[in-house]
Order: sequence, then structure tokens, then C-alpha cells
Amino acid sequence: MPKLDTAGREAALKELSDWTFDAERDAIKRSFKFRDFNEAFGFMTRVALAAESANHHPDWSNVWNRVDIVLTTHDAGGLTRRDVDLAKTIETLAP
Repeated sequence: MPKLDTAGREAALKELSDWTFDAERDAIKRSFKFRDFNEAFGFMTRVALAAESANHHPDWSNVWNRVDIVLTTHDAGGLTRRDVDLAKTIETLAP
């Protein structure tokens, strides 16, 4: 899958208002906050199932009630439509 060019990236970010571009990693990222660890972990579980289904896995971390997600397509060397599609799916999984 080809990397998004500048116009494609800008259009994608308009579709994903809470995500930001990480130029150093050629990726998009977002931080999610929850009431507690249980809610954060439940969210991660839902994302893990969706990511496995799409065969496209996030770079992420969890500290108590926060989940930080970075999406980039390593095989393509940067941001692709797969990342945008997974970000949209992730948005539907957040409470």
C-alpha cells in the first residue's frame, strides 16, 4: 500500500479531528483517557480484536487510565490509508 502524500495526509487529518500528525514517525497519534484502568484495558481489548481482524496493529502504550496510540504502516515506511481506516475504527470503539 502506498504512503499518503501531503494532500492525502491533510485530507485524512480532516476526517480524524482528534488525531495529530507525527512528522518524525510519518504517523498519526492520539491519546485516549478513561475513568480508570478497567475501562482503558477494555478499550484496548476491543482495539486489539479490530486490529487483528484488519491485520494491522498499532504502536501503543497504557498507563492507568490513558491509552496512547500511534498508527503507521511499517511495510510502507509511513502513513497509509490502512492507518486512517484503523483510526476510524478505533474512534467507534471509544466510549
